[in-house]
Amino acid sequence: MKVSVFGLGYVGAVSCGCLCKDGFDVTGVDVNPTKVGLINAGKSPIVEEQIGELIEAGVKAGQLRATTDAKEGARNADLLIISVGTPSRANGGIDFSALERVCQTIGEVIATRNDRPNVMVRSTVMPGTVRGLVVPILEKASGKKAGQGFAVTFNPEFLRESSSVRDYYDPPFSLIGADDPKDGAIAAQIYRNVKAEVLYSSIETAEMVKYVCNAFHALKVTFANEVGIVAQSLGVDSHDVMAIACKDTKLNISPRYLKPGFAFGGSCLPKDVRALVQKGRERDLDLPLLNGVLASNRSQVERAVDMVVGLKKKRIAMLGISFKAGTDDLRESPLVTLTEALIGKGFDLKIYDKNISLTRLIGANKDYVEKELPHLASLLSEDLAAVVNHADIVIVGNASPEFKELAKLCKPGQTVIDLVRIAGLKDAAGISYRGITW
Repeated sequence: MKVSVFGLGYVGAVSCGCLCKDGFDVTGVDVNPTKVGLINAGKSPIVEEQIGELIEAGVKAGQLRATTDAKEGARNADLLIISVGTPSRANGGIDFSALERVCQTIGEVIATRNDRPNVMVRSTVMPGTVRGLVVPILEKASGKKAGQGFAVTFNPEFLRESSSVRDYYDPPFSLIGADDPKDGAIAAQIYRNVKAEVLYSSIETAEMVKYVCNAFHALKVTFANEVGIVAQSLGVDSHDVMAIACKDTKLNISPRYLKPGFAFGGSCLPKDVRALVQKGRERDLDLPLLNGVLASNRSQVERAVDMVVGLKKKRIAMLGISFKAGTDDLRESPLVTLTEALIGKGFDLKIYDKNISLTRLIGANKDYVEKELPHLASLLSEDLAAVVNHADIVIVGNASPEFKELAKLCKPGQTVIDLVRIAGLKDAAGISYRGITW
């Protein structure tokens, strides 16, 4: 397979070296003649461990060359990898000028070709960019349709500076976004020597995954720094704290809690975040991330309220009111907060939660109900079907097992607002389905 790499910055240069090592015939393309000259001389245009040796070996073997002529680079390659920069504009948006230029040139060359090349975008772009910007430019310039005259795929990179070659060959996974599985499989051939699972998704999902990963990395750095600030002020070694916290791979370093949905609640998370924030205030510490956690959580409840209000219907079924399925704990349940807000706005509510019984509530839970939701008795029902039948809008509040069969109880014309993503509910006939974050 012949491969051309457009853009010889960090990602492009590393890609060239690694692709040559894996036996591909590679042409590097860049508008900067200095970068092109360095590669043709067998030298790396970036400072990075191992990449200089790989580029030198590729040039000596006749597998790697570079050019400033983008049309030359696009003329014969089977796979055209776009890795040009997408820097920030002054307002924080993305500067697409380099991407637009290279797509225009590639499209013009595709117009003259009789085969079906695969255009792979590796530049970091927001979801919708490939379909909304790249594809239209390629189609207009080539006079051909994507999927017919050429393929388009998206392949985000996960390379860290100073360890990029190691990251290239030992990634957590390789991700290919494609509309046609066959096009994705062809693109994935560049990873034939990489010992990691190749995942396939829609183009938009692959675009989004790149941003999610980077934002999560930034979040982790910021969180660790704020933990360090609080710990230092209390005379605690922050590195010891985080080293122990990271030993928990069931909850802390794991997929747990990383599932978009409704707000958190319960007897622990809200009060403990609140306590950390208050301690920071006492000590005049600047903790914007921790300060924002509870505010962001409250906004998720407000989002649900706005969804209900926007439907302009009055009768509501609330399925689940404890903060999560399998418990009767109502303390700081965001579903209680949501219920209170809807009652305050004049909605007609009925509530079903098999784990809540006024006759069994004791201790702190009983005190919480009497203080926060004294009229709970008039709203509760033990008849799930009757509660659903009452409503114009059905709100699924937690993942209690009996809600898996909810579609059988719903009537045509009802709206379901799903806060937990019940499997199969979205596609149920006759239901107007709304997910809280999907």
